[in-house]
Amino acid sequence: MTELDDGRTATEGPGADALCAYTATELVTAYANRSLSPVEVVDAVLDRIERLDPLVNAFCLIEGDTARAQARESQERWRRGEPQGLLDGVPVSIKDLLLTKGRPTLRGSLSVDPDRDWDEDAPSVARLREHGAVFVGKTTTPEFGWKGVTDNPLTGVTRNPWDPSRTSGGSSGGSAAGVALGLAPLSVGTDGGGSVRIPAAFCGIFGLKPTYGRIPLYPASPFGTLAHAGPMTRTVADAALMMDVICGADSRDWSALAPYAGSFRAEIAPEAGGVRGLRVAYSPTLAGAPVDPQVAARVRRAVALLAEAGAHVEEVDPGFADPVEAYHTLWFSGAAKVVEHLTAEQLERLDPGLREICRQGAAMSALDYLGAVDERMALGRKMGAFHERHDLLVTPTIPIPAFEAGREVPEGSGLERWTGWTPFSYPFNLTQQPAASVPCGTTAEGLPVGVQLVAARHRDALVLRASHTLFEALVSDGVVSAGPVRPHG
Repeated sequence: MTELDDGRTATEGPGADALCAYTATELVTAYANRSLSPVEVVDAVLDRIERLDPLVNAFCLIEGDTARAQARESQERWRRGEPQGLLDGVPVSIKDLLLTKGRPTLRGSLSVDPDRDWDEDAPSVARLREHGAVFVGKTTTPEFGWKGVTDNPLTGVTRNPWDPSRTSGGSSGGSAAGVALGLAPLSVGTDGGGSVRIPAAFCGIFGLKPTYGRIPLYPASPFGTLAHAGPMTRTVADAALMMDVICGADSRDWSALAPYAGSFRAEIAPEAGGVRGLRVAYSPTLAGAPVDPQVAARVRRAVALLAEAGAHVEEVDPGFADPVEAYHTLWFSGAAKVVEHLTAEQLERLDPGLREICRQGAAMSALDYLGAVDERMALGRKMGAFHERHDLLVTPTIPIPAFEAGREVPEGSGLERWTGWTPFSYPFNLTQQPAASVPCGTTAEGLPVGVQLVAARHRDALVLRASHTLFEALVSDGVVSAGPVRPHG
């Protein structure tokens, strides 16, 4: 059991845990007015990681000495009044699928050799470094990010901070658990079928999968244009701040979109208009998927808050069949590509589920792949037409609360693969649309619920603006908190 803990109202100055409750937006303001320093904040975050990470196993690498050195450099820049960028001195974690210069990126696999040159940053990591962010560590992922829960042969099981017997979700489960616990306010995750949104929903934080190409990726994902990078934060305002940093151009990604011309922070400002007048389609059971009654009730309340804020809400479904087989064809063949260079001995050491989908993917033909691409394109056309009539689509993020840790599917569910319990996420990787998960309360057992907001391609700013309006309404209602989770005891 857990409770929400927000120490920012302490009357005798912030203690170590209270420092970890600050959002990135608040930290930048506090550094500027010198009420806080990067050194004390990073020290507090590293101390909290040392104490609390053993409960959840969110980190596969902790950068204590390097982070402290970066914090001292940041503190000196702030002292001179010359901050390096928008996130100077803010603690950040990075999912261990993204390259980080000087440190291995092992992808949760025993097959990756750590003893090689690690001399490049992924584009999002490079932009964070340019803006002075402090890297406190790398977060866990299932092996090569293949599934919607986080456990792997290298670092074991990552758990949910609200209930460590439950999964954190995946594949960005380490990032979500770390952000939720206050082990750095920002993290970068990746999302190829829900891998930002699933753990965001299970861990009670905000996660955004932007339009494909909005955040450059390098190296190119073997899962192709299903794969996105995205911010994972406790508040939508922090995600907007992060987007203004990590959407910067990078020539290594030839498929990236042009840099965003505006400011995502400006897009969520009150004068941007919130959700007033937006046409919102609410689909409680997208493609007929069954939804847990408690999840359905929390999502319905969130939709009501959008209506109260001025949106025109209509209960309507986009009307497409579950595209899971097309998704499996693209995903499984991508997984087979990931491991094609491994020896027979290395293949035997893979996660058994990954080994199985790689076997299936290797047996697929080019015609199978192209058939899945055709289905994907048809789905994209359908959603394009749908968004001519509706600005936003709202669904549950996940139809169930978090289940037992260490399992790919809930015990007794009869499901074979992780896609069976997350039917609301992967369709929008197929269509490349921006989609976010906003925390919208908890079940009677204290497990978080997420609501998903989806818009047409390139309308990332709209998703952020609507998500921010909804998040602020939920905070005002006392349904959610921007503070980190703290386990009892």
